[in-house]
Amino acid sequence: MRNLVQDLRYALRMLLKSPGLTLVAVLTLALGIGANAVVFSVLNALVLRPLNVPHAKNLYTIERGAFLSPNHSYPDYVDLRDRNRSFESLAAYNIPGPLALDTGGNPSTMWPYEASGNYFDALGIQPYVGRFFHASDEHGANSAPYIVLSYAYWQSHFAGDRAAVGRMVEINKHPYTIIGVAPQEFRGTELFFSPALWVPMVQQPQLEGWNALTSRGAHSSFVIGRLKPGVTPAQGTADLQSIAAWMSKTYPGPDDGLSFALTRPGLVGDMLGRPARAFMAGLMLLAGLILLAACANLGSLFAARAADRSKEIALRMALGSRRGLILKQLLTEAILISLVGGAAGLLGGLGVLRWLSAWQPIPNIPINIAVNPDVWTFVVALALALVSGLLFGMVPVRQVLRADPWQIIRAGASGATGLRRFTLRDVLLTVQVAICAVLVTSSLVAVRGLARSLHSNFGFDPQNVMLAGTDLHMAGYSDDQALQMQKRMLEAVSGIPGVTAAAYTDRVQLNLGRATPMCLRTVRPITGRPTPSRTQ
Repeated sequence: MRNLVQDLRYALRMLLKSPGLTLVAVLTLALGIGANAVVFSVLNALVLRPLNVPHAKNLYTIERGAFLSPNHSYPDYVDLRDRNRSFESLAAYNIPGPLALDTGGNPSTMWPYEASGNYFDALGIQPYVGRFFHASDEHGANSAPYIVLSYAYWQSHFAGDRAAVGRMVEINKHPYTIIGVAPQEFRGTELFFSPALWVPMVQQPQLEGWNALTSRGAHSSFVIGRLKPGVTPAQGTADLQSIAAWMSKTYPGPDDGLSFALTRPGLVGDMLGRPARAFMAGLMLLAGLILLAACANLGSLFAARAADRSKEIALRMALGSRRGLILKQLLTEAILISLVGGAAGLLGGLGVLRWLSAWQPIPNIPINIAVNPDVWTFVVALALALVSGLLFGMVPVRQVLRADPWQIIRAGASGATGLRRFTLRDVLLTVQVAICAVLVTSSLVAVRGLARSLHSNFGFDPQNVMLAGTDLHMAGYSDDQALQMQKRMLEAVSGIPGVTAAAYTDRVQLNLGRATPMCLRTVRPITGRPTPSRTQ
């Protein structure tokens, strides 16, 4: 330990003698290690880390069809739940779109999960406050008017008041009772979507205005299940395939040629899981190239520094200093810089990760990813710092090992090592240029693809068009009342000066959400930012 402290003190003195080089080295490593820490945290959150539920490694999402769609009909889910022999339990859930929650004041829009009664029991989680709904609470369509709040929504809209449990609220003008609050760490079973609350799936006809519980053609539910102990994924898949063959014979129309497969949950099966994994692997590769370019750059700097100190090192060896001691001191300087740079990069990366965790890319839709770093982020950052220090620290070590102190003293600091110094730095420079060319080319290709996407032919003309989002079901309108209100709204909007056309539609291209938008085409562009309206 005494020798280690001496090496650290000596390395610190030598680095402080060259503050410019030290600052450049620290900033270079901070950029490279920080970028890798951020990308690894996102990779860990999306791909490596399982769902935050007990025994998550036994959980699987069931996909259907040749194209492996994660969407199932509710009757198909019931058959899978009742006929399988490989799963402890199978649960269904879906994301219906925004609903209006009225707690006694102004109603607010929130995004829920509709879940089967056994959803929480299948996941094996316990409520933070109150209780969860169960399969025993369901007795047919619209028979379980209960909701479970997420912890975040409970804190933001009920100020964490435990008395909220048991309170009556309204969803789309229908009464519901709050029966519990989910634990703080549970954000649902899709990593990118944070629901405000959970409502029993049997309430779907009341909340959405149409009944998918009895329709085999309405594929709107995701199915997740936990394999029994000792059952392998291959055995579970074989069991599902036998059920699929029975369903194909029994329901030849909607389930003709049906097949099933298992995949990891959290990213809508492989629909988002496969492209997310490929994208994160490519991003991790680019981040690794950035760090490799940083190490090559620092290798060049340390090679030049070692060449400038060659006479000093030769004199020390000539006076009897052991070559191993000098090599250890040079490596200590490199590792000290790498640790400081890694710490700076990690601090910057933590700020970026905190921003990414709070970032909501689509307004009014709770799509975000919790990429909070865990212990593995710090382990990876430390490992990258040590490996980086060894990589660029070995460059001057190689020069010292091959140096002849007597020739250096006789020829001077540059006489005997000029050709070798030029060759080594030339190789490092070539590596840097090659890596930077790959990074710049990849970035330009990505930017060009984004520009093409933004200016591609959408199949419709978006110029001078405004969307006014409405959802009459949120206001409690029946289908007949909603139809009459739509006619009145169209007549009123069509009479606005400058409006050349107005129409309603169930869905608009490139638009998310279940609200029925009203499309307005005007003679000239509308100045200012239009505010979406909702009919009360």
